[in-house]
Amino acid sequence: MKELVSEIRSIIESARTNAVRSVDFCRVQMYWQIGRRIVEEEQGGQTRAEYGKGLIKNLAKEIEPEYGSGFGQRQLERARQFYIEFPIASTLRTQFNWSQYKLLIGIADKDKREYYELEAANNCWTARQMQRQINSMLYERMLLSNDKEAVLAMARKERMPEKPQEIVKDPMVLEFLGLEKRTHYYESDLETELINHLQDFILELGNGFTFVARQKRILLEDDEFFIDLVFYNRLARRFVIFELKTGEVTHQDLGQLQMYVNYYDRTEKLPEENPTIGILLCTAKNDTLVKMTLPADNSTIVASKYQLYLPTEQQLIAEVEKVKKEWEESR
Repeated sequence: MKELVSEIRSIIESARTNAVRSVDFCRVQMYWQIGRRIVEEEQGGQTRAEYGKGLIKNLAKEIEPEYGSGFGQRQLERARQFYIEFPIASTLRTQFNWSQYKLLIGIADKDKREYYELEAANNCWTARQMQRQINSMLYERMLLSNDKEAVLAMARKERMPEKPQEIVKDPMVLEFLGLEKRTHYYESDLETELINHLQDFILELGNGFTFVARQKRILLEDDEFFIDLVFYNRLARRFVIFELKTGEVTHQDLGQLQMYVNYYDRTEKLPEENPTIGILLCTAKNDTLVKMTLPADNSTIVASKYQLYLPTEQQLIAEVEKVKKEWEESR
């Protein structure tokens, strides 16, 4: 009886979800059709630009009083832009709602728009999650350590992430923790909040992450150690270890993380899996110290800064310029 009840509940919930999704997509199709008709009417006018501007204004005057604010001038302009950016009806994604498409058509850069469209589809983002990723400048942060072609290729699933820099952003944005800006936090406090907001943290981490362990105990003869967080990335097919530091990175921190990575490679990793990656999350880092501490051919350890607030465009531009300068100096 319990199994039958469970199955029927599943059927009901699935039907409800599909019904809501169907209604949402019907709304998307409606705005697409409205946009198409507006564009077709504009193209038939003698002076298209002036005619189009007046057309939408007059159309809103007629439609909005009858159907509400969803058909005001601003929404009709969005519908027009929607059709221009997505002119082929068969390419519209049935899992997206109108709120998600409004976010996408607000992105002028076509590569950037494609990236968010693909990532939203691949990871089943809600409109709120998509908004968060755009606000946190996910695309720009990925470009700090990867070229545009690599970023888009991974989003298109044309290649799998291989390097640590292709998996973890630098900086990482943890604004969802809601922590106040203080000069110091205990690492245990940060760890606890990350676990309490695990779904949001995995969203920030990106594709393919699953949680494995917190404070993973390892014993080396008579000495015991505790790894802060352990994840597994099913796309990269490797363990990813996180150590949390609420201060600046030291060479001792990097050495300890390397030991944890070695342990997982030698005792936990299966032969068919890829080498473990270690991520040192910190509030500040000396990039020269990191490079000198790690081997020249390092491909498993990365230090990534985290911040408890959304980055501004100016901050990100400064970070981009800094990275460019480092690349030029390293040539």
